[in-house]
Amino acid sequence: MPFIGVLPERTQLFVPHPKTEVGVSDAAAWRLNPRHRHLYNKLDLALGAGLRAAPCGVDPCDFGFAPEDQVFVKPIMNLAGMALGARALSADRVPVEPGSFWCERLRGVHTSSDALVEEGRAIWFAHTRGAEEKDAERSVYWEIGVEAPELETRLGAWIAEHLQGYTGLCNIELIGGRPIEVHLRGSNGFFDFYGPDFLPAWVALVDGEPYEIPPPVPGGLVISIFGEGELDATRRAIIADAGVELHPDPHSTDRMAILRCHDKATGLALCRTLGLISQT
Repeated sequence: MPFIGVLPERTQLFVPHPKTEVGVSDAAAWRLNPRHRHLYNKLDLALGAGLRAAPCGVDPCDFGFAPEDQVFVKPIMNLAGMALGARALSADRVPVEPGSFWCERLRGVHTSSDALVEEGRAIWFAHTRGAEEKDAERSVYWEIGVEAPELETRLGAWIAEHLQGYTGLCNIELIGGRPIEVHLRGSNGFFDFYGPDFLPAWVALVDGEPYEIPPPVPGGLVISIFGEGELDATRRAIIADAGVELHPDPHSTDRMAILRCHDKATGLALCRTLGLISQT
């Protein structure tokens, strides 16, 4: 069986193939994991984390927010990715928007952690940290291979509680250490950085065969160039001169390209040259 939901331009990464159907997109993962698909409900996730949250139509001011306080509005469930429909609004401007909810706005570091899980037990982690620089609440770049031992005990406990019986790959996003999204698949855009032992271990795990836990993930950056249209020739030349991989993004209307750089210093220098982050 092949992996389900792989983008055509990423098929070369997904070898060997598992015998078991494995969802790579959220839509496929939701279909294939009926026991755990409730975790895609972000309103329930927020309430379970002790956050103030409610469906749109319920007034945030009834929960103690001042009219000018910022809350975050987003779909209760979104299988399309890229934080579509998510934005920060003042509490008195939350729309009555079917299918969406508001939540107190979290502050702090945005992390994305992939975990290989065997019967509800986390056996391997890959941590990625989002940049402070944002475009419409989205990190301009993600730093891959971050050491975050302080998260692993907490994430391992969360997985043991909420993913009992699950075997495969999952992803948990946190802001300030609080969960904001869970995916029953990994961060597919980061797999280029996980090393040659990752895919074979994942496939063997889901197929119930002997596996070896992959080594720690090497570092790198994934950089997003947001906007509509195509990159101009000047920016293409700058990226080529830096020796960084350029991948046009035909799937997102407001992201022109994705850059993958295996050297952090080179990637940060390129971000500054392109004006994506400050020079300091």
